Amino acid sequence: VQLQASGGGLVQAGDSLRLSCAASGRTLSTKGMGWFRQAPGKEREFVAGIRWPGGSTYYAESVKGRFTISRDNAKSTVYLQMNSLKPEDTAAYYCAASRESLPVIPTMARRYAYWGQGTLVTVSS
Repeated sequence: VQLQASGGGLVQAGDSLRLSCAASGRTLSTKGMGWFRQAPGKEREFVAGIRWPGGSTYYAESVKGRFTISRDNAKSTVYLQMNSLKPEDTAAYYCAASRESLPVIPTMARRYAYWGQGTLVTVSS
């Protein structure tokens, strides 16, 4: 499975961005996808996840109510709509796909087998 993340950029606080993660290859082997982010000097952290079938979602507290994860099955693409961006949202954002069928959406990076290359989001104050 190959993942291609895109959509990052430089925005001002309060603006919106939509990140995309296009999957190709053996996508039928995946059971869910997550977005992680890593700011300079900090560890990678979970942002949002979605699993299928069913489309249930889960968000980190820091982004709940501002970010929305969704999936377009026909395009094998997962999106992260980010609204009301804050300077502390500045980071490289990575999408990742999981092969595991779990009762909950995993938030640990080691649960995800496939990773995209990352897209940089910079929010100025």
